[in-house]
Amino acid sequence: MNEDDIILMADASGLSFYGIGKDREKFIYYLKAFASFVAAAEREACETAVEDLARKYQQAHEVSAENVADACAYAIRARSQP
Repeated sequence: MNEDDIILMADASGLSFYGIGKDREKFIYYLKAFASFVAAAEREACETAVEDLARKYQQAHEVSAENVADACAYAIRARSQP
């Protein structure tokens, strides 16, 4: 997600209305920081869901499914790396 995407989402939600005026750059700065926190929380939720799935398959001894779930968790974590 880049700055343009964040601004488009803010526009779509009506949030960008609050960033109109002389403090637009400050608004964009805080909007990007907020978007970063939201994205991190979503990644964490995805990681947890996939790890829970991996444990379920591990308990059922379905190793190939576990490997797929672990790979999914790794891919989600990799998204948080710059």
